Amino acid sequence: MNLNNIKKIAACMFAAIATSTASAQIPEGYYDSLKGKKGAELKNAVHDIIKKAEVLDYGSGNGCTWYGFWITDRTSDGRFIDRYSPESKWVMSTSQGTVGTGMNIEHSFPKSWWGGAKIQAYMDLYNLMPCESKINSTKSNYPMGVVVDGDKGNGCTKVGKGTDGQWYWEPSNEWKGDFARGYMYMATTYQNLSWTGTQAAQILEKGDYPTLKRWAYELYIKWAKQDPVTPLEVKRNNDVYKIQGNRNPFVDFPNLMEYVWGDSINYAFDPAKTITSEKYIGGGGNPVDPDNPDNPNPGVSEEIIYTANFKATDGDCTFDVTTDPKDGVNLWNRSKAYGWMATGAIKEGTNKYPTKFAADGSLLLPVFDLTDFESIELNFNHAVNYDKSPKTRLSVEVRCDGATTKIDNINWPAGGDWVFINSGNIDLSQYAGKKIQLAFHYTSNTSIAGTWEIRDIAVKGKKSSTPTGIGCISNPSLNSSLDINKPYTAYDLSGRSISNINSAKGVVIVKQNGMTFKLIKK
Repeated sequence: MNLNNIKKIAACMFAAIATSTASAQIPEGYYDSLKGKKGAELKNAVHDIIKKAEVLDYGSGNGCTWYGFWITDRTSDGRFIDRYSPESKWVMSTSQGTVGTGMNIEHSFPKSWWGGAKIQAYMDLYNLMPCESKINSTKSNYPMGVVVDGDKGNGCTKVGKGTDGQWYWEPSNEWKGDFARGYMYMATTYQNLSWTGTQAAQILEKGDYPTLKRWAYELYIKWAKQDPVTPLEVKRNNDVYKIQGNRNPFVDFPNLMEYVWGDSINYAFDPAKTITSEKYIGGGGNPVDPDNPDNPNPGVSEEIIYTANFKATDGDCTFDVTTDPKDGVNLWNRSKAYGWMATGAIKEGTNKYPTKFAADGSLLLPVFDLTDFESIELNFNHAVNYDKSPKTRLSVEVRCDGATTKIDNINWPAGGDWVFINSGNIDLSQYAGKKIQLAFHYTSNTSIAGTWEIRDIAVKGKKSSTPTGIGCISNPSLNSSLDINKPYTAYDLSGRSISNINSAKGVVIVKQNGMTFKLIKK
């Protein structure tokens, strides 16, 4: 038993009990040396930060890998999180340090790729995951890629041949981003290793840069975008950091990959001004807007109005359902693997294919009080399958002042697979100063009954430093005039937002082009 490892685990358990959030815990100054670097120089600088880890001993028992998995890869109901297998097959963890029944420790980067030596990479928790033994054996030492033929997997992880005729394994859509960021970590942390064998040569080349072959890093960047960082991934990053003392920077900075291999290799990286995972998933706020870091507004601060990972929580959601698919079957249900799900397609009896039913109903988020907010932004991740025109039947709506308004400008999935995509940043600033409720509205019919999954969501806003939305009133110049056909913001004297000044009465304060106007509406 390694005494130092036991002490680290004990400290980690204490911290886990004392802390109930999964927001990022990046140590101050940890990434300072990355500032101003790009491409190969940036990758080397990242390597220097994360190359040394205080890894646990390999195997089961106190202070070993399975002792760590108890902290890093266990659900709230006590099952091991097996990213290679369907959730229905996840097994219970009986006690800390004990091997899960029928499970192995799986190296995402196989140990044979560096000759099998029991070096740091062999025991690095960022490279190790609990895995059911059969799929562990099936995926062998193959690299990660797209499987197009001869799938021998388990319905979650594919194992088969790629377009080049070589063997690969392919994770399920919900884990592709996690494994992609893990591969980026391994190709950076251990960039100085001498890779051996034909399987390693399929995706890796020797040398500090780029280490990953071009087709590989382009694919992994694509997967990382399709499956963004989630609170679960942030939590694992924090948990492993508490044990090993190093972090996965590709989780901390979801766009770091672009500066190392992607579309930003000719631009200097600045860790203080780029997006961090806590903003990316809605888990925190930075007073400097990372999308416009050189123009911060000291009078306005961003706040989290609402954030939820629906794989982990129901988010205090309620329902407004007109028609369930059939008696005794709810239109909306929550899955720990995918989040909130709605479908009108129900499997009946021994039928091979589900029966399609007409259904209609909304998933309702809690009511948001937007008093004193000047701007509001919505962002969520969702997937649609079996409906090639999802926005025809699905919608996100705002309920406000007795009216229901459909939100436009949402990024919709293609509707033919389970790939989660991001909605894009949706501006809800027109509702500043009001109380609103968001509704995810699903409909289906007997011809088309798709499945809609909503995984996580964040609603953020900026409040003025003044107590109401009016702010300071400036005197317009003599030749300035208000044009209500152009964008403006309007408030009553209490500071509440007015969406249409034509219907307002009394004193109205209107802001436009840096000028503030006082109108008296009769």
